[in-house]
Amino acid sequence: MITTTPSDFRAALPQGGRLIGLDVGTKTIGTALCDAGWSFASPALLIRRAKFTKDKAALAELIAAQQVCGMVIGLPLNLDGTDSPRTQSTRAFARNCEDMGLPILMWDERWSTVAVERTLIEQDASRAKRAELIDKMAAAYILQGAIDGLVNA
Repeated sequence: MITTTPSDFRAALPQGGRLIGLDVGTKTIGTALCDAGWSFASPALLIRRAKFTKDKAALAELIAAQQVCGMVIGLPLNLDGTDSPRTQSTRAFARNCEDMGLPILMWDERWSTVAVERTLIEQDASRAKRAELIDKMAAAYILQGAIDGLVNA
């Protein structure tokens, strides 16, 4: 099941359980995990993109190891809320992950990278350090927004 509605996603989940957040880029997939009580999200692995089967296998391994029960994927909408070519490829990525057996929530991520980059600059992180961290921190930002929304759904 793929949805953009937090209440539908919540209804598809068991009571609590860990969630994984994804920031799907063209070169990397940033991942984040939250605790079973949906209180906080933390950056996890950065997956370097290869062929989709390898990307999916890496995700499946992380999902199994962390006992994840749901997936939140950042949806890169245009600033006006319309779809872009990246939005379409992210939706295709989600459809290709649907057979993993987890409910999937597509979450608006328009400001995630900007917010994370601003935070890293304020922390005086070097450009190289920012490049290394930004995607998995953006995944945590996306997941945190989603779990905050789920608590109120």
